[in-house]
Amino acid sequence: MTDPTLSSPLTLDSERGIDYTPLQTLLAEERFRDADDLTRQLLCQLGGEDAAARSWLYFTEVDNIPATDLQTIDRLWVAYSNGKFGFSVQRKLWLGVRKNWDKLWPKLGWKTGNSWTRFPQEFTWDASAPKGHLPLSNQLRGVRVLAALFDHPGLQ
Repeated sequence: MTDPTLSSPLTLDSERGIDYTPLQTLLAEERFRDADDLTRQLLCQLGGEDAAARSWLYFTEVDNIPATDLQTIDRLWVAYSNGKFGFSVQRKLWLGVRKNWDKLWPKLGWKTGNSWTRFPQEFTWDASAPKGHLPLSNQLRGVRVLAALFDHPGLQ
């Protein structure tokens, strides 16, 4: 995969002083599983102390994430996957199915028929994954966190 920073520099802006270089490195090396784990950690860190402590977000904590930081995370995913992965890619697919979650899951490769894709072994951790497959979002607690991310001003 070509380094997108060679054609147009990516800025790693953060309103919270977070260094996104480790995420950029993982994505540049196509270590998507590790990048997915780090993305989840970063979102929890941005969501607040409680989210960071329990390692998952409540949908109400998504508003704590600065738009600049969400855009940086998304821009990195999009750039280093040649437009295949990222929250903005998932959002476009979601809007394309008129916000119908049941139609979105199969498109992302997160569900086949009535069976959810099992973490981590059944997910695809390389560029052969379906468009929008990564980064992952845990649906065990419902769709509210993902809906909040898709509605976040940073992805509008």
